[in-house]
Amino acid sequence: MSLLFNPMKIGDLEVKNRFVHSATCESMAEETGEVTDSLIARYRDLARGEVGLIIPGYMYVHPLGRTNIKQTGIHNDEMIPGLTRLADAVHAEGGAIAFQLVHGGRQTTKSVIGQRPMAPSAKWRDPLYFVKPREMSEEEILGVIEDFGRAAGRAVQAGADGIQLHCAHGYLINQFLSPFLNLREDSWGGSAEKRFRFLREVVLAARRAMPEGMPLFVKLSSNDFTPKEGITPPLACEYARWLADLGIDAVEVSSGGWFSFMNTLRGGVPVKELMKNVAWYKKPAGRVVIGRMVGKYDLEEGYHLEAAGMMKPVLGDVPLILVGGLRTPSFMEEVLRKGEADFLSISRPFIQKQDMVKKIREGRAKHASSK
Repeated sequence: MSLLFNPMKIGDLEVKNRFVHSATCESMAEETGEVTDSLIARYRDLARGEVGLIIPGYMYVHPLGRTNIKQTGIHNDEMIPGLTRLADAVHAEGGAIAFQLVHGGRQTTKSVIGQRPMAPSAKWRDPLYFVKPREMSEEEILGVIEDFGRAAGRAVQAGADGIQLHCAHGYLINQFLSPFLNLREDSWGGSAEKRFRFLREVVLAARRAMPEGMPLFVKLSSNDFTPKEGITPPLACEYARWLADLGIDAVEVSSGGWFSFMNTLRGGVPVKELMKNVAWYKKPAGRVVIGRMVGKYDLEEGYHLEAAGMMKPVLGDVPLILVGGLRTPSFMEEVLRKGEADFLSISRPFIQKQDMVKKIREGRAKHASSK
């Protein structure tokens, strides 16, 4: 049998194949954050299409961590019935589901949350939301950590098979981890160990709410691609090593954020070529306003493989989930054969082809194109 369809465990959860639906913002919830029938139908169809592990779009753990109006919420107990319906629909089709927890931090607007967004540091005007955040107090930091813990408890009550913490793409946990976005000089910043403290405490808070063996894993940026140095692959590897020491169950390797001009959404644009062709505009005060991307590029399949190759050794036995431009079954099979990754995470192709995994298994799909 193809390695793509060999079962493998994340924590105590056995995933029936190596395909993961990478959490993708679908904006299909009610304005209250509650799950809708259309959201349930989307993930039911993906489970029916034999995706091994489904991670729906990020769920906000507190109203101040919401990034868009129709984002799914897991911020209060009123969300649990809808989330339970979502998990039950996936389970009914033989699938497994993990909820991705997030706090947007600076990446939102007053029109969404009703006040000025908060962040580790009151630095930089966001190039997408055009908002300069306020600095979080110690009390607010501790409160958000507990918000993650309570949200993890709701995920357990709703029947999720696992929990993923969104530590990438410029959201709050990534903001604490990044030297570019976290300029604090207290116990929450100033060194790699102190910047990691917020994530460490979130992991511990989530674990306290979860039964033993239930997988807790992360989506981690391997490179911020910010105008000044943020997270780089060596620093990401250091964070990954500390996560492995904490007993994390898997790491999904990603990169980028809004300060790198939608690098996370680049699709066919190779990261090395992208950064050669980005011009940064600055106001007289020196702040970054926006980036300009020029040129057209061919697809670089598996564009996080280099970062994954650096991270895999430090993770030891912790499974590595690879995301980024994965399109052909033959390429994905080779990645597994070489031991470069343990799971393959896909986003855009699943938007139009919910039955893609089933077709690959049946030999009816040679290319997981998003077109």
